[in-house]
Amino acid sequence: MAGDGGGSRYDEVYAAWKRDPQGYWAEAARGIAWDRPPERVFDPALGVYGRWFPGGRLNTCHNAVDRHVAAGRGGQAAIVWDSPMTGRCETLTYAGLQSRVAKLAGALAARGVGKGDRVVIYMPMVPEAPIAMLACARLGAIHSVVFGGFAAAELAARIADARPKAIVSASCGLEPGRVVAYKPLLDAAIDLSPHKPEAVLILQREQAPCALRPGRDEDLLLAEAAAAPHPCVPVESTDPLYILYTSGTTGAPKGIVRDNGGHAVALHHSMGLVYGVGAGDVYWAASDVGWVVGHSYIVYGPLLAGCTTILYEGKPVGTPDAGAFWRVCAQHGVKVLFAAPTAIRAIKKEDPRGELMARHDLWRLEALYVAGERCDPDTVTWAQALLRKPVVDHWWQTETGWAITGDFRGLGLFPVKPGSGGKPAPGYEVVALDDAGREVPRGQIGSLAVKLPLPPSGLPTLWNADERFREAYLSAFPGHYSTADAGMVDEDGYVWVMSRTDDIINVAGHRLSTGAMEEVLASHPDVAECAVVGVKDSLKGQVPLGLVVLKAGAAKEEAEIVAELAAMVRERIGPVAAFKEARVVQRLPKTRSGKILRATLRRIADGESYTVPPTIDDPAILDEVGAVLRAAMR
Repeated sequence: MAGDGGGSRYDEVYAAWKRDPQGYWAEAARGIAWDRPPERVFDPALGVYGRWFPGGRLNTCHNAVDRHVAAGRGGQAAIVWDSPMTGRCETLTYAGLQSRVAKLAGALAARGVGKGDRVVIYMPMVPEAPIAMLACARLGAIHSVVFGGFAAAELAARIADARPKAIVSASCGLEPGRVVAYKPLLDAAIDLSPHKPEAVLILQREQAPCALRPGRDEDLLLAEAAAAPHPCVPVESTDPLYILYTSGTTGAPKGIVRDNGGHAVALHHSMGLVYGVGAGDVYWAASDVGWVVGHSYIVYGPLLAGCTTILYEGKPVGTPDAGAFWRVCAQHGVKVLFAAPTAIRAIKKEDPRGELMARHDLWRLEALYVAGERCDPDTVTWAQALLRKPVVDHWWQTETGWAITGDFRGLGLFPVKPGSGGKPAPGYEVVALDDAGREVPRGQIGSLAVKLPLPPSGLPTLWNADERFREAYLSAFPGHYSTADAGMVDEDGYVWVMSRTDDIINVAGHRLSTGAMEEVLASHPDVAECAVVGVKDSLKGQVPLGLVVLKAGAAKEEAEIVAELAAMVRERIGPVAAFKEARVVQRLPKTRSGKILRATLRRIADGESYTVPPTIDDPAILDEVGAVLRAAMR
């Protein structure tokens, strides 16, 4: 379905990169406008493991906005804001975006923000969020976006670490059935933080305007309107563009640094290479600007490539129904949709036969890409069958900023293996290693690692923490970046990401992947989504426990489904899995980005203490599922 492989140039292009990595990236760098060309493509003597395009000067905002206006495409749609939460849909052209970004940059500059200063952005999915990001890039300032609605203590930790000169926020965010007041959370965070910003700009939303603190807070739109436009400030290629704190951190937050030059080259290149889109195409990453997907593929990637990007303030289901994604694709002519597997599973649960999908004309949609966590084969095949389009699972991380593996529309798609993350992108050499750092045979599970150097856009370090960066990512396997994911490389070179390395369980001495068991459970026709966690067992060390959410309208009794699931795991993985227990739950606890909180579930099942992760979407779900887990382990 996702290509017959006959027209794919993947092998040729990947081999060309391996022969001459610097030549490959030198060619990609020609897609970016440089104020001063780089002196070198890569210098291994700089930074922790080397730096990309040293000596080059550029401005990311110029590349994402101004150069498209200068090329005569100012009238093209740059951002389409589609907000079922407010019932509004607005389009911002490249010229309009340039005007607003330049003026907001001027407003920030008037409040003391300059090159190298940090700005924390704490915003919902409104146009002012990407405008603020681009305004920082225009000034050479470093933005740090924190997911809107994050708890005050977590926001305070990020303010304390980044030490922003200014904060850009909003009075509220909108969720189905409720308004989330941001300002009290922001005020509490600033009070908690030892570092205080000099200026706070607030977008007043009509759903819940807020009081402004005199002497510190100002109305964002009034400040923008009164400002003089600010030109783009050239920065060094190796200067930071942004800091993004990883979700679920404990203790001191871990700030992923992204540079300007390598990021611009890689993100621009990836739009054509991975997704097969270019200037004028409509591209939609159904994510949030608070996550890396939002940074890379709502804001920077599409705009660097001159695409129209969709900014969606809504949910895959419930705003108003499970046909919402297909309505957006049809209404705006989306060519490629990028969504999290959990969003597709939520749609599948509510609309298993695709009846809502069938109401929308999707002729302009050419492909669906999924990432964020492993996509079970059943969900891939379900979506392919109904859409009759390629469905591509691709694997990447906050740390890399773009896909490590995938299938590549820009090269002609090769055959998909449902459940696999595809093959490595040019720039990545992926290996599976044992605990001693030796490469394991093809088809065997190990720790997935990438041979250094990481390609452009890969994190060069952590914010103010070089040694922590080495310890977290480079020390386990010298000469490699450790992904902390477990999986295998098969005989054909496809990479299979089965789970995080701490989700490999040891059952009576056998190392087994909970992801492989989840794949089996998800293939049951009545299962919408699932999670498998390893729990302590006095005899076997660990045993797997399955949690399943059933599709709407499941015909069979729960007990019958549970018995079938145990039989399926026994048949496909073998008795060694010792899988005997599955429990039906109404929902699974997830982060706001859609990742299931497996580590927290495991601690609950083992009776260990745990903290409610700050990234959790709905804390009440943890209580519901926790009660089921504790009952199962009695």
